[in-house]
Amino acid sequence: MSNQTEVFVIGGGPAGLAAALAARQRGFEVTVADSLAPPIDKPCGEGLMPDGIAALQRLGVNISARHGQRFRGIRFVNSGLSAEAVFPNGTALGVRRTDLHRIMVEHAATAGVCFLWGAVVTGLDGDRVLVNNEAVRARWIIGADGGSSRVRRWAGLDIHRRKEQRYAFRRHYQVAPWADFMELHWGPNCQLYVTPVGPAEVCVALISRDPALRLEQALAAFPYVASQLASAKHRSVERGAISVTRKLARVCAGNIALVGDASGGVDAITGEGLCLAFHQADLLADCLIRRDLARYQREHRALARRPALMASLMLLLEHRRLRDRVMRSFATKPQLFAHMLATHVGAASPLQGAATGLALGWSLLTT
Repeated sequence: MSNQTEVFVIGGGPAGLAAALAARQRGFEVTVADSLAPPIDKPCGEGLMPDGIAALQRLGVNISARHGQRFRGIRFVNSGLSAEAVFPNGTALGVRRTDLHRIMVEHAATAGVCFLWGAVVTGLDGDRVLVNNEAVRARWIIGADGGSSRVRRWAGLDIHRRKEQRYAFRRHYQVAPWADFMELHWGPNCQLYVTPVGPAEVCVALISRDPALRLEQALAAFPYVASQLASAKHRSVERGAISVTRKLARVCAGNIALVGDASGGVDAITGEGLCLAFHQADLLADCLIRRDLARYQREHRALARRPALMASLMLLLEHRRLRDRVMRSFATKPQLFAHMLATHVGAASPLQGAATGLALGWSLLTT
Protein backbone atom coordinates (compact mmCIF):
# COMPACT_ATOMS: atom_id res chain seq x y z
CA MET A 1 0.00 0.00 0.00
CA SER A 2 1.40 3.37 -1.05
CA ASN A 3 1.61 6.01 1.69
CA GLN A 4 0.30 8.78 -0.55
CA THR A 5 -2.11 9.46 -3.39
CA GLU A 6 -3.77 12.45 -5.01
CA VAL A 7 -7.38 11.34 -4.48
CA PHE A 8 -8.46 8.89 -1.77
CA VAL A 9 -12.01 7.57 -2.11
CA ILE A 10 -13.53 5.97 0.98
CA GLY A 11 -16.26 3.59 -0.20
CA GLY A 12 -16.09 1.27 -3.19
CA GLY A 13 -19.75 1.11 -4.21
CA PRO A 14 -21.08 2.61 -7.46
CA ALA A 15 -20.81 6.20 -6.15
CA GLY A 16 -17.19 5.73 -5.06
CA LEU A 17 -16.29 3.96 -8.29
CA ALA A 18 -17.92 6.74 -10.32
CA ALA A 19 -15.90 9.33 -8.37
CA ALA A 20 -12.72 7.32 -8.98
CA LEU A 21 -13.42 6.97 -12.71
CA ALA A 22 -14.20 10.68 -13.10
CA ALA A 23 -11.01 11.65 -11.24
CA ARG A 24 -8.92 9.29 -13.38
CA GLN A 25 -10.40 10.88 -16.51
CA ARG A 26 -8.89 14.17 -15.29
CA GLY A 27 -5.51 12.56 -14.72
CA PHE A 28 -5.55 12.17 -10.94
CA GLU A 29 -3.87 9.29 -9.14
CA VAL A 30 -6.75 7.57 -7.32
CA THR A 31 -7.01 5.03 -4.50
CA VAL A 32 -10.31 3.45 -3.43
CA ALA A 33 -10.73 1.71 -0.06
CA ASP A 34 -13.63 -0.44 1.13
CA SER A 35 -13.98 -2.90 3.98
CA LEU A 36 -15.82 -5.35 1.70
CA ALA A 37 -14.67 -7.15 -1.45
CA PRO A 38 -16.40 -7.13 -4.85
CA PRO A 39 -18.97 -7.74 -5.99
CA ILE A 40 -20.72 -5.62 -3.37
CA ASP A 41 -24.50 -5.95 -3.25
CA LYS A 42 -27.11 -3.50 -1.97
CA PRO A 43 -30.90 -3.86 -2.02
CA CYS A 44 -32.30 -1.56 -4.70
CA GLY A 45 -34.74 -1.55 -7.61
CA GLU A 46 -31.89 -2.29 -10.06
CA GLY A 47 -33.23 -0.11 -12.86
CA LEU A 48 -30.81 2.20 -14.70
CA MET A 49 -32.84 4.98 -16.32
CA PRO A 50 -31.73 6.36 -19.73
CA ASP A 51 -30.19 9.44 -18.09
CA GLY A 52 -28.28 7.18 -15.69
CA ILE A 53 -26.96 5.08 -18.59
CA ALA A 54 -25.85 8.27 -20.37
CA ALA A 55 -24.11 9.54 -17.21
CA LEU A 56 -22.33 6.21 -16.82
CA GLN A 57 -21.21 6.31 -20.45
CA ARG A 58 -19.65 9.74 -19.85
CA LEU A 59 -17.53 8.03 -17.21
CA GLY A 60 -16.37 5.52 -19.82
CA VAL A 61 -18.62 2.63 -18.71
CA ASN A 62 -20.83 0.95 -21.30
CA ILE A 63 -23.06 -1.84 -20.04
CA SER A 64 -24.13 -4.32 -22.68
CA ALA A 65 -27.75 -5.44 -22.85
CA ARG A 66 -26.51 -9.01 -22.29
CA HIS A 67 -25.80 -8.06 -18.67
CA GLY A 68 -29.44 -7.25 -17.99
CA GLN A 69 -32.80 -6.60 -19.60
CA ARG A 70 -33.88 -3.56 -21.58
CA PHE A 71 -37.20 -1.91 -20.81
CA ARG A 72 -38.71 0.99 -22.64
CA GLY A 73 -40.76 2.90 -20.10
CA ILE A 74 -42.57 3.19 -16.79
CA ARG A 75 -46.04 1.94 -15.87
CA PHE A 76 -48.05 3.04 -12.82
CA VAL A 77 -50.72 0.60 -11.60
CA ASN A 78 -53.37 1.48 -9.02
CA SER A 79 -56.82 -0.01 -8.22
CA GLY A 80 -57.49 -1.39 -11.68
CA LEU A 81 -56.16 1.69 -13.49
CA SER A 82 -52.80 1.91 -15.23
CA ALA A 83 -50.81 4.62 -16.96
CA GLU A 84 -47.69 4.04 -19.00
CA ALA A 85 -45.23 5.98 -21.13
CA VAL A 86 -42.06 5.19 -23.02
CA PHE A 87 -38.84 7.06 -22.36
CA PRO A 88 -38.42 9.98 -24.78
CA ASN A 89 -34.70 9.25 -25.21
CA GLY A 90 -33.46 5.67 -25.39
CA THR A 91 -34.26 2.71 -23.20
CA ALA A 92 -33.51 1.77 -19.62
CA LEU A 93 -31.70 -1.31 -18.37
CA GLY A 94 -32.54 -3.60 -15.49
CA VAL A 95 -29.25 -4.99 -14.18
CA ARG A 96 -28.37 -6.92 -11.04
CA ARG A 97 -26.50 -4.72 -8.58
CA THR A 98 -23.67 -7.24 -8.30
CA ASP A 99 -23.23 -7.23 -12.10
CA LEU A 100 -23.18 -3.43 -12.18
CA HIS A 101 -20.57 -3.37 -9.44
CA ARG A 102 -18.37 -5.96 -11.14
CA ILE A 103 -18.47 -4.07 -14.45
CA MET A 104 -17.62 -0.75 -12.81
CA VAL A 105 -14.73 -2.32 -10.87
CA GLU A 106 -13.33 -3.78 -14.09
CA HIS A 107 -13.49 -0.40 -15.84
CA ALA A 108 -11.92 1.38 -12.89
CA ALA A 109 -9.07 -1.16 -12.70
CA THR A 110 -8.44 -0.77 -16.43
CA ALA A 111 -8.39 3.02 -15.94
CA GLY A 112 -5.61 2.64 -13.36
CA VAL A 113 -7.48 3.03 -10.08
CA CYS A 114 -5.70 1.43 -7.11
CA PHE A 115 -7.95 -0.66 -4.86
CA LEU A 116 -7.69 -1.50 -1.16
CA TRP A 117 -10.40 -4.14 -0.67
CA GLY A 118 -10.97 -5.40 2.85
CA ALA A 119 -9.37 -2.22 4.16
CA VAL A 120 -10.68 -0.64 7.35
CA VAL A 121 -10.60 3.16 7.46
CA THR A 122 -10.66 4.34 11.06
CA GLY A 123 -10.36 8.11 10.80
CA LEU A 124 -9.05 11.24 9.16
CA ASP A 125 -6.26 13.53 10.30
CA GLY A 126 -5.88 16.57 8.06
CA ASP A 127 -4.64 15.27 4.74
CA ARG A 128 -4.08 11.78 6.12
CA VAL A 129 -6.45 8.81 5.91
CA LEU A 130 -5.95 6.24 8.66
CA VAL A 131 -6.38 2.84 7.03
CA ASN A 132 -5.32 -0.58 8.31
CA ASN A 133 -3.34 1.10 11.10
CA GLU A 134 -1.31 3.11 8.58
CA ALA A 135 -1.59 6.69 7.32
CA VAL A 136 -2.03 7.55 3.64
CA ARG A 137 -1.60 11.17 2.60
CA ALA A 138 -4.06 12.51 0.03
CA ARG A 139 -4.57 15.88 -1.61
CA TRP A 140 -8.31 15.21 -1.80
CA ILE A 141 -10.50 12.87 0.26
CA ILE A 142 -13.88 11.73 -1.05
CA GLY A 143 -16.49 10.21 1.22
CA ALA A 144 -18.61 7.70 -0.71
CA ASP A 145 -19.39 5.43 2.21
CA GLY A 146 -23.19 5.47 2.04
CA GLY A 147 -26.07 6.85 4.03
CA SER A 148 -24.46 6.10 7.41
CA SER A 149 -21.24 7.78 6.32
CA ARG A 150 -18.49 7.95 8.91
CA VAL A 151 -16.56 10.36 6.67
CA ARG A 152 -19.49 12.78 6.94
CA ARG A 153 -19.27 12.59 10.72
CA TRP A 154 -15.47 12.85 10.86
CA ALA A 155 -15.54 15.93 8.62
CA GLY A 156 -18.19 17.68 10.71
CA LEU A 157 -20.67 17.60 7.81
CA ASP A 158 -23.39 15.60 9.57
CA ILE A 159 -25.70 18.60 9.99
CA HIS A 160 -29.12 17.95 8.46
CA ARG A 161 -31.60 20.40 7.02
CA ARG A 162 -34.01 17.56 6.34
CA LYS A 163 -34.09 13.84 7.02
CA GLU A 164 -36.88 11.32 6.42
CA GLN A 165 -36.70 7.60 5.93
CA ARG A 166 -38.67 4.66 4.61
CA TYR A 167 -37.91 0.95 4.42
CA ALA A 168 -37.19 -1.17 1.35
CA PHE A 169 -37.00 -4.94 0.81
CA ARG A 170 -35.94 -6.69 -2.38
CA ARG A 171 -36.00 -10.20 -3.83
CA HIS A 172 -35.40 -11.73 -7.28
CA TYR A 173 -37.78 -14.21 -8.90
CA GLN A 174 -37.17 -16.66 -11.72
CA VAL A 175 -39.93 -15.72 -14.12
CA ALA A 176 -40.03 -14.15 -17.57
CA PRO A 177 -40.86 -10.42 -17.39
CA TRP A 178 -44.52 -9.90 -18.31
CA ALA A 179 -43.91 -6.36 -19.60
CA ASP A 180 -41.11 -4.32 -21.14
CA PHE A 181 -41.81 -1.63 -18.55
CA MET A 182 -40.69 -1.06 -15.02
CA GLU A 183 -43.95 -1.27 -13.09
CA LEU A 184 -44.77 0.74 -9.99
CA HIS A 185 -47.78 -0.75 -8.20
CA TRP A 186 -49.45 1.45 -5.60
CA GLY A 187 -50.91 -0.25 -2.55
CA PRO A 188 -52.12 0.67 0.93
CA ASN A 189 -49.25 2.62 2.49
CA CYS A 190 -46.63 0.97 0.29
CA GLN A 191 -45.35 0.68 -3.26
CA LEU A 192 -44.11 -2.34 -5.18
CA TYR A 193 -41.54 -2.07 -7.97
CA VAL A 194 -41.17 -4.79 -10.59
CA THR A 195 -38.07 -4.44 -12.77
CA PRO A 196 -37.06 -6.89 -15.51
CA VAL A 197 -33.38 -7.74 -14.94
CA GLY A 198 -33.02 -10.68 -17.33
CA PRO A 199 -34.94 -12.71 -19.93
CA ALA A 200 -36.17 -14.99 -17.13
CA GLU A 201 -35.79 -12.87 -14.01
CA VAL A 202 -37.46 -9.91 -12.32
CA CYS A 203 -36.49 -7.84 -9.30
CA VAL A 204 -39.36 -7.04 -6.94
CA ALA A 205 -38.82 -4.27 -4.40
CA LEU A 206 -41.17 -3.09 -1.65
CA ILE A 207 -40.98 0.41 -0.15
CA SER A 208 -43.05 1.54 2.83
CA ARG A 209 -42.92 3.50 6.07
CA ASP A 210 -43.42 0.30 8.10
CA PRO A 211 -40.14 -1.36 9.12
CA ALA A 212 -42.00 -4.57 9.95
CA LEU A 213 -43.70 -4.99 6.56
CA ARG A 214 -42.04 -7.70 4.46
CA LEU A 215 -42.34 -8.51 0.80
CA GLU A 216 -44.26 -11.79 1.01
CA GLN A 217 -46.73 -10.23 3.43
CA ALA A 218 -47.23 -7.16 1.22
CA LEU A 219 -47.89 -9.24 -1.92
CA ALA A 220 -51.38 -9.99 -0.61
CA ALA A 221 -52.27 -6.37 -1.46
CA PHE A 222 -51.07 -6.84 -5.04
CA PRO A 223 -53.02 -9.86 -6.38
CA TYR A 224 -51.91 -9.41 -10.01
CA VAL A 225 -48.22 -9.40 -9.14
CA ALA A 226 -48.76 -12.24 -6.66
CA SER A 227 -50.38 -14.35 -9.41
CA GLN A 228 -47.43 -13.73 -11.73
CA LEU A 229 -44.99 -14.84 -9.04
CA ALA A 230 -47.08 -17.73 -7.68
CA SER A 231 -44.96 -20.52 -9.14
CA ALA A 232 -41.70 -18.57 -9.54
CA LYS A 233 -38.59 -19.73 -7.72
CA HIS A 234 -36.65 -17.31 -5.56
CA ARG A 235 -33.32 -16.30 -7.13
CA SER A 236 -32.13 -14.43 -4.05
CA VAL A 237 -32.91 -14.03 -0.39
CA GLU A 238 -34.98 -11.07 0.73
CA ARG A 239 -32.70 -8.17 1.65
CA GLY A 240 -33.60 -4.89 3.28
CA ALA A 241 -32.30 -1.33 3.30
CA ILE A 242 -33.34 2.12 4.48
CA SER A 243 -34.36 4.67 1.86
CA VAL A 244 -33.40 8.09 3.23
CA THR A 245 -34.41 11.52 2.01
CA ARG A 246 -31.54 13.61 3.31
CA LYS A 247 -30.51 17.22 2.77
CA LEU A 248 -27.26 18.35 4.35
CA ALA A 249 -26.18 21.88 5.19
CA ARG A 250 -22.82 21.25 3.49
CA VAL A 251 -21.22 18.47 1.44
CA CYS A 252 -17.59 19.57 1.58
CA ALA A 253 -15.08 20.92 4.10
CA GLY A 254 -11.42 21.68 3.51
CA ASN A 255 -10.08 18.93 1.25
CA ILE A 256 -13.02 16.57 1.90
CA ALA A 257 -16.11 16.14 -0.31
CA LEU A 258 -19.05 13.76 -0.19
CA VAL A 259 -20.76 11.94 -3.08
CA GLY A 260 -23.70 9.58 -3.42
CA ASP A 261 -25.79 8.68 -0.39
CA ALA A 262 -23.06 10.05 1.89
CA SER A 263 -23.85 13.52 0.51
CA GLY A 264 -27.62 13.27 0.96
CA GLY A 265 -30.24 11.45 -1.04
CA VAL A 266 -33.72 11.28 -2.46
CA ASP A 267 -36.34 8.65 -1.76
CA ALA A 268 -35.86 5.41 -3.70
CA ILE A 269 -39.27 5.91 -5.30
CA THR A 270 -37.58 8.03 -7.99
CA GLY A 271 -35.13 5.33 -9.14
CA GLU A 272 -32.68 8.19 -9.73
CA GLY A 273 -30.19 7.60 -6.91
CA LEU A 274 -27.47 6.09 -9.08
CA CYS A 275 -27.89 8.67 -11.82
CA LEU A 276 -27.57 11.46 -9.27
CA ALA A 277 -24.39 9.90 -7.85
CA PHE A 278 -22.85 9.61 -11.33
CA HIS A 279 -23.57 13.28 -12.06
CA GLN A 280 -22.14 14.29 -8.68
CA ALA A 281 -18.96 12.32 -9.39
CA ASP A 282 -18.45 14.02 -12.75
CA LEU A 283 -19.07 17.46 -11.24
CA LEU A 284 -16.74 16.79 -8.32
CA ALA A 285 -13.87 15.75 -10.59
CA ASP A 286 -14.24 19.01 -12.51
CA CYS A 287 -14.16 20.94 -9.25
CA LEU A 288 -11.07 19.07 -8.03
CA ILE A 289 -9.13 19.90 -11.18
CA ARG A 290 -10.03 23.58 -10.63
CA ARG A 291 -9.51 23.34 -6.85
CA ASP A 292 -12.96 24.81 -6.34
CA LEU A 293 -15.06 22.86 -3.85
CA ALA A 294 -17.23 25.94 -3.30
CA ARG A 295 -18.57 25.33 -6.81
CA TYR A 296 -19.21 21.70 -5.93
CA GLN A 297 -21.28 22.82 -2.93
CA ARG A 298 -23.41 25.12 -5.10
CA GLU A 299 -23.93 22.80 -8.05
CA HIS A 300 -24.40 19.69 -5.93
CA ARG A 301 -27.49 21.36 -4.50
CA ALA A 302 -28.70 22.25 -8.01
CA LEU A 303 -28.25 18.66 -9.22
CA ALA A 304 -30.54 17.37 -6.48
CA ARG A 305 -33.43 19.78 -7.16
CA ARG A 306 -35.19 17.87 -9.93
CA PRO A 307 -35.05 14.38 -8.34
CA ALA A 308 -35.97 15.86 -4.94
CA LEU A 309 -38.98 17.62 -6.44
CA MET A 310 -40.08 14.49 -8.31
CA ALA A 311 -39.73 12.41 -5.14
CA SER A 312 -41.89 14.88 -3.21
CA LEU A 313 -44.56 14.87 -5.91
CA MET A 314 -44.59 11.08 -6.17
CA LEU A 315 -44.83 10.67 -2.41
CA LEU A 316 -47.93 12.86 -2.41
CA LEU A 317 -49.57 9.95 -4.19
CA GLU A 318 -49.38 7.95 -0.97
CA HIS A 319 -52.68 9.69 -0.18
CA ARG A 320 -55.21 7.40 -1.79
CA ARG A 321 -57.87 9.94 -2.75
CA LEU A 322 -55.33 12.14 -4.47
CA ARG A 323 -53.71 9.12 -6.12
CA ASP A 324 -57.05 7.88 -7.47
CA ARG A 325 -57.77 11.28 -9.01
CA VAL A 326 -54.28 11.58 -10.49
CA MET A 327 -54.48 8.08 -11.96
CA ARG A 328 -57.83 8.87 -13.56
CA SER A 329 -56.26 11.97 -15.10
CA PHE A 330 -53.33 9.93 -16.40
CA ALA A 331 -55.69 7.29 -17.80
CA THR A 332 -57.81 9.85 -19.67
CA LYS A 333 -54.92 12.10 -20.69
CA PRO A 334 -51.91 9.81 -21.26
CA GLN A 335 -49.85 12.71 -22.59
CA LEU A 336 -49.71 14.09 -19.04
CA PHE A 337 -47.98 10.92 -17.82
CA ALA A 338 -45.61 11.02 -20.80
CA HIS A 339 -44.68 14.63 -20.01
CA MET A 340 -44.16 13.77 -16.34
CA LEU A 341 -41.84 10.89 -17.28
CA ALA A 342 -39.87 13.17 -19.60
CA THR A 343 -39.41 15.63 -16.73
CA HIS A 344 -38.46 12.80 -14.39
CA VAL A 345 -35.58 11.59 -16.58
CA GLY A 346 -34.33 15.07 -17.42
CA ALA A 347 -35.60 15.12 -21.01
CA ALA A 348 -37.88 18.11 -20.41
CA SER A 349 -36.93 21.63 -19.33
CA PRO A 350 -38.06 23.04 -15.96
CA LEU A 351 -40.49 25.26 -17.87
CA GLN A 352 -42.00 22.22 -19.61
CA GLY A 353 -42.19 20.46 -16.26
CA ALA A 354 -44.03 23.42 -14.74
CA ALA A 355 -46.45 23.43 -17.68
CA THR A 356 -47.13 19.73 -17.10
CA GLY A 357 -47.81 20.42 -13.44
CA LEU A 358 -50.28 23.14 -14.31
CA ALA A 359 -52.00 20.90 -16.85
CA LEU A 360 -52.27 18.09 -14.31
CA GLY A 361 -53.64 20.50 -11.71
CA TRP A 362 -56.29 21.71 -14.14
CA SER A 363 -57.14 18.13 -15.01
CA LEU A 364 -57.64 17.30 -11.33
CA LEU A 365 -59.96 20.27 -10.94
CA THR A 366 -62.06 19.24 -13.92
CA THR A 367 -62.03 15.44 -13.52
